[in-house]
Amino acid sequence: MATIKDIAEKAGVSIATVSRVLNYDSSLSVSDETKKRIFEIAEALSYKKRPSKKSSSARIGILLWYTEKEELNDLYYMSIRLGIEQRCEQHGIQVANFYNSIDSMKQEEFQGIIAVGKFSENQVDELSKMAEHIVFVDSNPDEDVYDAVVVDFEKATRTVLRHFIENGHTNIGYLGGREEFKDHSAEIEEIREKTFRTYLSQANLLDESNLYIGSFTVEDGYKLMKQAIVEKGDDLPTAFFAANDLIAIGALRALNEEKLAVPDRVSLFGVNDISVSKYVYPPLSTVKVHTEVMGETAVDTILERINGRQIPKKVFIATKLVIRET
Repeated sequence: MATIKDIAEKAGVSIATVSRVLNYDSSLSVSDETKKRIFEIAEALSYKKRPSKKSSSARIGILLWYTEKEELNDLYYMSIRLGIEQRCEQHGIQVANFYNSIDSMKQEEFQGIIAVGKFSENQVDELSKMAEHIVFVDSNPDEDVYDAVVVDFEKATRTVLRHFIENGHTNIGYLGGREEFKDHSAEIEEIREKTFRTYLSQANLLDESNLYIGSFTVEDGYKLMKQAIVEKGDDLPTAFFAANDLIAIGALRALNEEKLAVPDRVSLFGVNDISVSKYVYPPLSTVKVHTEVMGETAVDTILERINGRQIPKKVFIATKLVIRET
């Protein structure tokens, strides 16, 4: 595992700065450019280097549904992007990144488009007019038409809940977020929240008052856990499933502030295993999502299309529990 010192040396900043950035210290005054450099180095150091392959004349557009600013607050999508870029570099493929800007892509020509994130029907329709080959990553708008690279978050949620129950937890909480399409056409169904309700309901363990919903950010993870601590008091759940690592990192900060022992009083699980999750205190238990493999697979999939494959396919990337100290 890369150390904070390794990251600091590559980023050209102090160890203290890296530590505070990786822990989302809101009191730290540092530029977004520096944050981006630190996060990208942390992600890149967690990858296994792949050997270079033959060159290609293809040019691919990468559409990211997050802005560059939003990407800094959700390393899940940054990690997918880096996986795409590294795979393209191995193949000698030209890439052009577009952050939440379909309109700016209309002036370009591509052999294919990799769309990372979640897109409305109207947005998908716009993309279909720009390139013959499109691969969606982290969403699956129409599996009869488009290729997709996705994660089974329903299965991942069930795995965490089963782990909690097998370890004696019966009072289980949920910290989550909700999103909508960027064109504000509809709210996106949150499968982790839906699965949490279904699974615990079937186990006769669901308490609706244990669900706290905000956004997928460190700040809301902190606020939601503080709210739960105040509202629940001695009845605070003994385990919380956080819908992503950022929420879990914020929740962990709140628990540490309130001197609630983790994991002795409250166990905590996140999702994604972003690079920073191993550097927080205590190191975060989480569901490993192989984001770099998602990016690599998207490139391999679109090359198959460019080389003649006609039948759409959906690729599921496996997940696994990473048990650390929370």
